[in-house]
Amino acid sequence: MTDATTCPVQFTENALKRLRAVLAKHGNAPDVRIRVGVRAGGCSGLSYVLDVDTRVTEKDDLYEVEGLPVVIDRKSRRFLEGTVIDYSFQNLLAGFTFSNPNAERSCGCGTSFTPKGLR
Repeated sequence: MTDATTCPVQFTENALKRLRAVLAKHGNAPDVRIRVGVRAGGCSGLSYVLDVDTRVTEKDDLYEVEGLPVVIDRKSRRFLEGTVIDYSFQNLLAGFTFSNPNAERSCGCGTSFTPKGLR
């Protein structure tokens, strides 16, 4: 486990606000972090992971983004580098969106993608 200096993802103000509210529901405990990552699956090959987590392994990097504790596993990092995570609420639909420069294509719902060069 390392404390990396520059987080590979960026969060909009709306995303930061929503994620801070999520952490507040968990009592802002010092061991609770936002986990960002990818895993195999979804209709396009890789699915995004955005969750609350208390586990940190030697394969994870820790970041702090404007006071938000973030953990990203090193395998996911290369697929997430430069991604902007936003949160929006429109017409009774709310959710996080991922703007990923490493995605060759994304599914219609925006929760999975095909990485560039893996087609």
